[in-house]
Amino acid sequence: MSKYSIHIENIVRELPDSPGVYQYYDKDGKILYVGKAKNLKKRVSSYFRRDESLVGKVRILVQKIADIQIVVVDTELDALLLENNLIKKYQPRYNVMLKDDKTYPWICIKKESFPRIFPTRNRINDGSDYFGPYASGKMMHTLLDLIRQLYQIRSCSLNLSPANVRTGKYKVCLEFHINNCLGACEGLQTEDNYGQSLQEIRSILRGNISAVRQHLAGMMKDYADTYEFEKAHVVKEKIVLLDRYQSKSSIVSPSIHNIDIFSYVDDPTAAYINFMKVISGCIIQAHTVEIRKKLDESPEELLLLAITELRERFDSDAPEIIVPFKPDVEFPGVVYTSPIRGEKKKLLELSERNAKYYQIEKHKQLERVDPERHTLRIMEQMQADLRLKEHPVRIDCFDNSNIQGSYPVAAMVVFTNGKPDKKEYRHFNIKTVEGPNDFASMEEVIYRRYKRVMDENQPLPQLIVVDGGKGQLSSAMESINKLGLHGKVAVIGIAKKLEEIYYPGDTLPLYIDKKSETLRIIQQLRDEAHRFGITHHRKRREKGTIKTELTEIAGVGESTSTVLLRKFRSVKGIKEASLDEIQKAAGLAKGKIVFDFYHPEQKG
Repeated sequence: MSKYSIHIENIVRELPDSPGVYQYYDKDGKILYVGKAKNLKKRVSSYFRRDESLVGKVRILVQKIADIQIVVVDTELDALLLENNLIKKYQPRYNVMLKDDKTYPWICIKKESFPRIFPTRNRINDGSDYFGPYASGKMMHTLLDLIRQLYQIRSCSLNLSPANVRTGKYKVCLEFHINNCLGACEGLQTEDNYGQSLQEIRSILRGNISAVRQHLAGMMKDYADTYEFEKAHVVKEKIVLLDRYQSKSSIVSPSIHNIDIFSYVDDPTAAYINFMKVISGCIIQAHTVEIRKKLDESPEELLLLAITELRERFDSDAPEIIVPFKPDVEFPGVVYTSPIRGEKKKLLELSERNAKYYQIEKHKQLERVDPERHTLRIMEQMQADLRLKEHPVRIDCFDNSNIQGSYPVAAMVVFTNGKPDKKEYRHFNIKTVEGPNDFASMEEVIYRRYKRVMDENQPLPQLIVVDGGKGQLSSAMESINKLGLHGKVAVIGIAKKLEEIYYPGDTLPLYIDKKSETLRIIQQLRDEAHRFGITHHRKRREKGTIKTELTEIAGVGESTSTVLLRKFRSVKGIKEASLDEIQKAAGLAKGKIVFDFYHPEQKG
């Protein structure tokens, strides 16, 4: 605790058991952190436990707290909304923030006579209607282009009040002559007629395209019934435009109406949350944010922060929110859904793919700007996933290779900072084990390798990976214990069938996320060790087989075999050579013996 602990303890002791917001201040009166609580007394007290259960960053925060202020509210939802506003206002150092400093555009329908429709980044409280904001400027301009093609809306900025129009001070411009405007400036269009178009435009901007399409289809039929085919064709072209636009954005059943989707992916340092808004089966908004973690916040906390902020920012009133897991604070009149199948599940998966794509792109940017930061992230991820005491900067991975006990070998591959370090690869010929005994072979190799490391005073790896399950891991630990390395280096085994991770002494395996970078690197290690071991085993087996076949010929020794193989490259080459060629290489007597062995029919 800090030197202000007595003052803090007095405040904590008097806290109410009510929902509210708490604010932590340092000795200079600067706000450090803002948090919400369902029960202020329980939540704030949890920061000041006298044990080591708090994570490092929280412990540092607590040491800096000099004062606490609270605001009591009626509900946890009120606390959430107040917390969100205070974080945006004060931007405390220890609070997570949505990493998103962009100002997004809106489509404005201006409150005026014959309202204009235009994009803007500034919302003015003047009674105008604003639609958006649009995370994609391209999507906004696509909508504006669609509206201009469908409706004859004025683009000028004239003050078309009834009094100004009556004075006759305005004249129609080129837009009227090319049929983009109906000449409201000269009184050639009524406000009621203009308002009908605006009503349909508002429906389109809200995503309710099907209603507009039905209205246009009715108009087309009416024109056709009265033989006004030119007008019917104009309306038909508008329907085609609407269908073309809707076909590009419709990805689910049109029965799914007015829902928000939030997906969540994360890594040790940040969370990535994608938001999508769907109306009548069309995605009308999509946006991903990054939240940098500060105090080991839970996924539920980070998701709730994003839901609160993004629904406010995008002015969403959707009565249903699709989420991968349910936050602990509910919004009035809003239902959380975590689907396990069907169209809503597909939507959630689509949102998750967008979040992961954003995450990957962020990591690629960081790799280009700061490769060391990328390496550090991977090391942190592996340390967390594999429950290690330190970053696995160097990983040694072992694999055995033998066929029915013949020519048993083992391979060790090394990854440094998550990448192959081929100059450190090693082969081992098994010396003390007879027959196919992978467990004993693993025990021998581990002992030989790390006995040499200790004798030569080389640094130990941070992690040893054994290709195999409990049996191979136990054998490896026999040698680790003999060498006195238990607790000095982490050892795990990976079983191939289900990609299970085994730890010494644990009866149950650890299952890592199949899509995680940690499992990918462990699998790459295992596969590389297997490839390297098989290659060495094949070479040794071929070499042993060839030498055995030649040396089994009576009167032919190892030196003659070596001379012949060097000359003809293979046993096949020796078989195909003539007597003269073999005798030139091995001598008259030895050459005759070898030739007669492979060509008994010519022996004489």
